[in-house]
Amino acid sequence: GPLQMTGHRLPIKGTDMIHLPKLTIGLALVAGLSACGTTYQLPELGAAQTQQASQMFTAAQQQGARPALSTSAAEQRFRRVSSRIKAAGGKYCLALTAEQKDFNCNVNVAIDYKMSQRNAYFTYDNSQPIIRISMPMMRDTQSDDEVAFILGHEYGHLIGRHIEKQQQQAIAGAIILGTITAAANSYSASYGGYYDDAAVAQSVAAGAALGTQAYSQSYELESDTLGTRIASAAGYDPVQGAMFFARPEAAKTSAGNLSFWGTHPPDEKRLATVIATSDEIKAEVGLRKSVTQ
Repeated sequence: GPLQMTGHRLPIKGTDMIHLPKLTIGLALVAGLSACGTTYQLPELGAAQTQQASQMFTAAQQQGARPALSTSAAEQRFRRVSSRIKAAGGKYCLALTAEQKDFNCNVNVAIDYKMSQRNAYFTYDNSQPIIRISMPMMRDTQSDDEVAFILGHEYGHLIGRHIEKQQQQAIAGAIILGTITAAANSYSASYGGYYDDAAVAQSVAAGAALGTQAYSQSYELESDTLGTRIASAAGYDPVQGAMFFARPEAAKTSAGNLSFWGTHPPDEKRLATVIATSDEIKAEVGLRKSVTQ
């Protein structure tokens, strides 16, 4: 759940206390990490896109159980879609990262046969970027558009450098919040109080967690924006594909782990972002860099 920030008190000269408002520090920390925001601008959401997203979200939430594809049909769909998404995603990646030295756009895209849960993910394997979608997820898809959008979305995490940014944010958050707490402890000790090692360690961990959470929603929306453009460039309908994300699914698996819908929370804003990006594509409005970049 969300990180809970509470007031922390250090004893100074008996009954005198210094109050450290950690919530205020946390908000300042988020502001200080703004340099790790999105690389590309998210589309402006108008009333028309918001209304359409609301209607589509309501319809998706009312969906019943889906008939599962056979393994062979799922494999055929994957081969059919992944070849086109890899071509479009690779081309998009090369164009957007041309100024970045040694950026690897050659993604290994495959089905994860070992994963028993419905999921898809992007990560690195010894610096090799990989995208995986599990067989249960493939069997649960109802159209090529859905697979295209899921894979395009994962390409968005690569192009947006989200793993690298979250690592930077975790380190920065740990250093900033840990340093603030350590400084306050030192001030306390100089006035006859005590230096609390546990409080510093706890603040380092809390700062790291806050750093990684600071832009998780923005990264998801940026991946949706990039995934929409990649799926569209490959000839698919990203709006129909994004309906997969809006289904009424549990955020956690039976084992208590976050499900695909737990790490990719369904909400109307995500659908509206996809719709708005699709409208930009139709209007020939290109992707724009964020002003902070």
